[in-house]
Amino acid sequence: MSSFSKSLVAASSKPLILGILQEGTSYGYKIIQRVNEISNGQIEWSDGMLYPVLHRLEKEKLIEANWVQSEEGRHRKYYSITSMGKQALHAEKAHWTSMNNVMQSLWAINPSTSNS
Repeated sequence: MSSFSKSLVAASSKPLILGILQEGTSYGYKIIQRVNEISNGQIEWSDGMLYPVLHRLEKEKLIEANWVQSEEGRHRKYYSITSMGKQALHAEKAHWTSMNNVMQSLWAINPSTSNS
């Protein structure tokens, strides 16, 4: 279970997925594991949450997918970031950094809001 609100998890799904795919090509289950790992278990995605976002990002041409057959004969869909995806990730990083700076400024002015 996520310790973040659903809306925050939803808003962060795009930059999280793009950031993970910038590390290298990956598949759904591995992306879910990576999100759990980098969030120290604070974000737990399900297939039902991940795949609609992957399909949207693919439709937007920010990622691309290819079916690969493993040595065991199992087919798995691998996702990779596109050049447009890298540009989008750069923009997302700038937006999230700016938002973080705004919130930090607010909390520096009103320190009581940062601990409650």
